[in-house]
Amino acid sequence: MELELPKSALQKPPSETRVVVAMSGGVDSSVAAALLKEKGYDVIGVTMQLYDHGAAISKPGTCCAGRDILDARRVADALDIPHYVMDFEKRFREAVMEPFAASYIAGQTPIPCVTCNDTIKFSDLLLRSRELGADALVTGHYVRRGDGVGGAQLLKGSDDSRDQSYFLFSTPRSALEQLWFPLGAASKTETRAEAQRLNLPVASKPDSQDICFVPEGKYRDIIEKLKPGAELPGDIVDMDGNILGKHDGILGFTVGQRKGIGISAPDPLYVVAVDSKTQRVIVGAKEALLKNNLTIRNINWLGDGDEIPGGGFECIVKLRSAQPPIGAKITPLSDGRAKVELAQPFAGVAPGQACVFYSGDRMLGGGWIE
Repeated sequence: MELELPKSALQKPPSETRVVVAMSGGVDSSVAAALLKEKGYDVIGVTMQLYDHGAAISKPGTCCAGRDILDARRVADALDIPHYVMDFEKRFREAVMEPFAASYIAGQTPIPCVTCNDTIKFSDLLLRSRELGADALVTGHYVRRGDGVGGAQLLKGSDDSRDQSYFLFSTPRSALEQLWFPLGAASKTETRAEAQRLNLPVASKPDSQDICFVPEGKYRDIIEKLKPGAELPGDIVDMDGNILGKHDGILGFTVGQRKGIGISAPDPLYVVAVDSKTQRVIVGAKEALLKNNLTIRNINWLGDGDEIPGGGFECIVKLRSAQPPIGAKITPLSDGRAKVELAQPFAGVAPGQACVFYSGDRMLGGGWIE
């Protein structure tokens, strides 16, 4: 399998190029480390301990906790590379877990993986990699790094079914020059085949499916642990405010949801909005979800120039990671916000999710949906 490496990777001989690989204990990062080692690079493996090391020791489907730390160490031993475990538990709780809980309590639908990438991986861990004398920080993400006239660019992964660029929209521009994504041109099938060829201990390990600190998808359990007593009962109402039923807490609802609402009706009902101030869940027909316009905040711009063009620009956007792209015009507002005008209505614009900009394969950044 051919590695996807930037031009900067060719500036020195591999043996004189030190790379730190963020090893989660999964197949992707393990293969990235193994292939770079095979090419002769000076590879150091680093695993972040993020949460509940003892409690997660035997739970599958996680990352950066007990069992996966051990798997990363087994791979590092097999490759004969140095391996360090760095304790980011306090930082992860403050920067990722607590904002995740607060966002859900506020009636939003957060994406903690994005927050982890830009605050922990590509900030704290990147700093540690520099302290280790590394020329690059490497991850197993399925994205590509291009080299444009204005510097490094982020491109979609070659395999659309595995592309992870949506989750990297808030990567700091200053970090891009030192990031490598060697699996960006590969498919998952190719990566698994390489793991088998290299006889890696994790070659048959299944992919993690849940948010790392929410194994088995039990959001309420983790939020109750972080914010005890924050969930309150309330009403389920229709678009006119008529009470249709009761709920035990808004944490069980997200915009666009159809199943699990708990209301019988002749026609399908969808969650149209979640009001954290009144603890109301508003439901309606699917048509009520359709929106042509939205606003976004905390924009991270990775296109040409230092900021979004003042007159706006046209592009395609993704409003959910698994949804198809939609044409849009982005117009900057004040305070780092922007208006997004969609070329066609979209059902399920959810506060807390991201609106990510693309021009062809190039990811131009994005912002958080208000």
